[in-house]
Amino acid sequence: MTPLVLASESPRRRELLKEAGFNFDVVPVKVSEIPNKNLNVNAQILDIAQRKARAAFDQLKSSRKGPFRVLSADTEVIFGGGPLGKPQNREDAYRILRLLSGNFHEVKTAVCIIDSTTHKEVSQVETTQIHFKKLSDEEIWTYIDTGEPMDKAGAYGIQGLGRQFVDRFEGPYDNVVGLPIAVVRQLLAELP
Repeated sequence: MTPLVLASESPRRRELLKEAGFNFDVVPVKVSEIPNKNLNVNAQILDIAQRKARAAFDQLKSSRKGPFRVLSADTEVIFGGGPLGKPQNREDAYRILRLLSGNFHEVKTAVCIIDSTTHKEVSQVETTQIHFKKLSDEEIWTYIDTGEPMDKAGAYGIQGLGRQFVDRFEGPYDNVVGLPIAVVRQLLAELP
């Protein structure tokens, strides 16, 4: 099997890949994650995942011997037609969680894989719909005090304490954590 390289610093993505039985290296890349406002939401998220994959591919192609495949992903929480992003501070986390309280939102993850031999690039967006319980101010501030929401799109982690706010969801759970493994397998199968 062609060696896999994960272009992400996310410990959650690493954990999901390990649990799924993948062997991989990690090469974190820094690219702008500012969405292109001229694109629709799916295209914005795909664009960011593709930028990450291409940056890692460019970084590796001269230094790495033998074939490899770069895997990248971008996850966004979508509410009211636009991405919520990661909170800037405690007040922003409160604002985001207040918006999500008692409402539906979507979590979208774009996955992109580039094969070093063929330079073929495959990508896809997976969507999970989530319904939040109605939250009290006390619940929100208690959660913010844990620090968990501060580095997460949508200001919560479904795999952590944020799970208590989720009433129900439709779609893959691992997509909400940050990497839909079924999509990864499907895209790898599309490569020669």
